[in-house]
Order: sequence, then C-alpha cells, then structure tokens
Amino acid sequence: MAAVTTVRMRAETKALLDDLKLFPRETYDDVVKRLAEMAYDNEPLTKEELEAIQESEEDIKAGRVYSLEEVMKELGDEDPSRNMRKRR
Repeated sequence: MAAVTTVRMRAETKALLDDLKLFPRETYDDVVKRLAEMAYDNEPLTKEELEAIQESEEDIKAGRVYSLEEVMKELGDEDPSRNMRKRR
C-alpha cells in the first residue's frame, strides 16, 4: 500500500473539494491529484511562439496597432457594430 499522510484544511476548503468531486465516492486524493495535474501546462509555448508574443508586445508599446474600426474598414465593412449585433 502507498504511503498515506494527513492534511489539515479549513472546512471551507473541504467544502470546495466536495463540490469538485466528479462522483460522491471520489476520494479527496483523486480530487487533489486531478486539480494538481490540471495546473501543469502539457503544451508549453514554443520558442517561436514566445518570440511572436514578444514581438507583438513590442508592436503594442510602439503604437503599431489597429482599432477594430480600422480593421473592419480594411476588410470592406464600414460599420463594425452591425456585425457585432448579428452575432448576439
């Protein structure tokens, strides 16, 4: 059998864990393990993606940005609010 340890937590924390159970008899160990595994990024950003983000941040700082209205005009739509109303 695997080693077992005791963890102290406030009643509010236990209630949160209770709410996160997928089924009533799921163990707290399973809930905590699932949450911990979700916290890790299994698809970290690539070097190219990080460089693209950095380049975008530099563009924003330098003011090389376009408003929604400018983009919509470039795409041939003079009234961007019309498209926003259609989607709702």
